[in-house]
Amino acid sequence: MIKIGFTGDFCPWLRIENQVKANNWQTLFDEVKSFFNQNDLNIIDLECPLTVANDGILKTGPHIKAHPETAVILNYLNCQLVATANNHFKDYGLKGMQETYETLTQNKISWLGSGTNFEEASKTYYWKKYDTKVAFINVTENEWTTTHDSTPGCNPIDLVTVFYKIREAKSNADFVVIIAHGGHEHYELPSPRMKKWYRFFVDAGADAVIAHHTHIISGYEIYNEAPIFYSLGNFCFDWHDIRNKPWNKGMMVCLAFEKNKPITFEMEFVSQNNDVLGLFKVKEAEKKAMLQHLEKLNIIIADDTLLETEFQKYAQTWKPVMNTWIQPYKGKIMSSLYKRGLLPSIITKRKKLLYTNLIQCEAHRDILLQSINPNK
Repeated sequence: MIKIGFTGDFCPWLRIENQVKANNWQTLFDEVKSFFNQNDLNIIDLECPLTVANDGILKTGPHIKAHPETAVILNYLNCQLVATANNHFKDYGLKGMQETYETLTQNKISWLGSGTNFEEASKTYYWKKYDTKVAFINVTENEWTTTHDSTPGCNPIDLVTVFYKIREAKSNADFVVIIAHGGHEHYELPSPRMKKWYRFFVDAGADAVIAHHTHIISGYEIYNEAPIFYSLGNFCFDWHDIRNKPWNKGMMVCLAFEKNKPITFEMEFVSQNNDVLGLFKVKEAEKKAMLQHLEKLNIIIADDTLLETEFQKYAQTWKPVMNTWIQPYKGKIMSSLYKRGLLPSIITKRKKLLYTNLIQCEAHRDILLQSINPNK
């Protein structure tokens, strides 16, 4: 049997980065280190470039990065491989990516899910121990970081490409694991589309799907003997003034592989970067409550009707915001004047960027379609 550990989003910036620079960081991770030491391989989602570059790419949303020195945390946690297909890894362009690759190489850490072109970004990563070979495919929903050609970026979710990648990997490995980055931030369920896509990965030959991006823990299911985790939440992601929220909880998953047997798994839960900085295993009472809540989510995920109903409720909460976003005005006053018919319709360059992101990103498009559908 071999064990492989997975975590959600890792962005060692702000207070964590400051502690690394002050050489006062190891104790922040001592309580979770045992999880990583038990595994033969650990894979962490590197949610940001490790760079000192300052020129951010043109995009909507925040630009995030962490200092290259923070890579010492990955080594400390026995992390040999990072997943880089996500919506922030290219925030500081090719320069930020290359500096990250150099830093990872210096620390003897491999990566997958990104590259200087699509061919590199979409490469399957193979890992073998004893007589068991595992293939990893890392993909992300389409935002500002993905590449489809000779430009640098991250590996986009394209169902046709992923299908063939899975089939190829299945012929060359004993197990295939999809690591996916996508979903709706701060929503604790997958959309019906996500459920279909991730199940499709299994139908194509994947033996497990591990996902993140939403920054909160989601539910999971076993589909055709393959575990699908819809979001592990944050692993280590400090954020200004977010304390004691779902953001500050994360799941660590250990998958166990034995030839000719279904994958089994174990879960650990962590509390991260609250008023007391650091990562801590949750107490038994809290773990029990979290597991009970997960079971409720799992019941919804298993029922297509319930899942659709919950997603419709969620989409309705976004409808006023989305309808304002797709108009060319920003701010309360301008939007109000437009709504009253006192201003004409215009589209700025910034609005075109916003429209592009709403349309190209699968998760945003899910909500957009719900918002502008006259029958909803």
